[in-house]
Amino acid sequence: QVQVMESGGGLVQPGGSLRLTCSASGNIFAINTMGWYRQAPGQQRELVATATSGGEIKYSDSVKGRFTISRSGAENTINLQMNNLAPEDTALFTCNINFWDLAPGGGGHYQEYNYWGQGTQVTVSS
Repeated sequence: QVQVMESGGGLVQPGGSLRLTCSASGNIFAINTMGWYRQAPGQQRELVATATSGGEIKYSDSVKGRFTISRSGAENTINLQMNNLAPEDTALFTCNINFWDLAPGGGGHYQEYNYWGQGTQVTVSS
């Protein structure tokens, strides 16, 4: 079983900063990608930023130059530093991890898994 834990959300004024952290634990053989997505009320979930184990990083156009995704020193942990936050950034931010581990049923085969955290609320308001 794999657990994905997020922290760091909260209420911040426009122009302020927040730092989100996502940690994954459990049966993980090798991570492909970890990243952040967000969903505002009445809207579909959208990509915010992702980072592959090989170091490839992707940002949505709306956060480029303001948000930075990085791996921390802890294993299977990523951070999202969010600066110059605006009211339109208000959303439920959810962490996603895509990884390889043993397939169920024995046999020694590996398969790809995709897990989501519960999310952490970010509210930007004066």
